[in-house]
This record gives sequence, structure tokens and C-alpha cells, in this order.
Amino acid sequence: MTSYASIESPLGTLLLTSRDEKLTGLYFADQRHAWIAPGWIEREDEDIFIQTARQIEEYAAGERTEFDLPLSLAGTPLQTAVWRAIAAIPFGRTITYGELAQRASSPRAVRAVGTATGANPISWIVPCHRVVGKSGALTGYAGGLPRKRALLEFEAAKSAGHDVQLAFGVKELA
Repeated sequence: MTSYASIESPLGTLLLTSRDEKLTGLYFADQRHAWIAPGWIEREDEDIFIQTARQIEEYAAGERTEFDLPLSLAGTPLQTAVWRAIAAIPFGRTITYGELAQRASSPRAVRAVGTATGANPISWIVPCHRVVGKSGALTGYAGGLPRKRALLEFEAAKSAGHDVQLAFGVKELA
């Protein structure tokens, strides 16, 4: 049985999904993958959702650089390899899609790796915002490029030793 909850974050409303007390999805409410299927049960008080909200708050306050949540990632072998490689990218660092393809043991499948990155069901926690284009350019992010930019700028400032918190204005979504 899949359960879901909505939480607020500095980047907007998030839709969380879980199965068997493991996080299966984290979607920005305004992205196309954020939908609730018939039969899902709303459970705002589920422990995994409370843990996720707390860890998002700690991250946004600059108190956390890694998430420690039970995850359930369902996908093809290539997708799960890509998502594991993304999860290993350290806070404040970025890699290119080509580097990601190497790390996922698919060096010749850069486009497929890009597609798998875009299918990441637990964005932010599995930090696909840390994957950039060949020249370092910001490319695709399910939550939108302004959110990707905000996350990367926040992580860069925090990694440089600045006392910052994640903030995101509504006008940045436009």
C-alpha cells in the first residue's frame, strides 16, 4: 500500500510517497510527476514523512549535509545504478552526465543516464541537482532550473564556510 503526505519546504510544497515505511517519492508539487493515484492513503503522521520533513528542515537551516532516510528505489537496473551513483555525490560538489555515466558503469550511455537521472523519484534526497552539463551548465531538473540553481548556490556557499540558510522566493519560480 502506498501512502502519501504533503509538506512545506523552502523550495515549495513537496509530495512525499512511501511504501513499507520507506520513502518512495519526493516530488515538487508543481512538477508533472506529482500525482496521487487512486487507492493511495493520506498519512501525514507516518514516521517516514515526519523524518523527511525534519531532515529537509535541518538541511535548509544548514545543519545537515546528508540525508539518512530509508529509501525504496524501484527502477530498471540502469536507473538504480544511476540513482546510487547520484546518491554518492558529496554535498557542495557537482559532476557531469558523462562522469555520472562512468560512475554508473555505463560510460557509453550518457543519454540513457540523463534519462535515468530525469526519472529519479526522490529528487533532492537523491541529489540529481548535483548533475550538470558537460560545460558546467545547468540542465534539466524536474523541480525546474531555478530550484536547481538555488540548491547548488546554497550548497556552494555552505561548503565555502558561509553561514547560510536555503531560501527561495516565489518570484524565482517564474
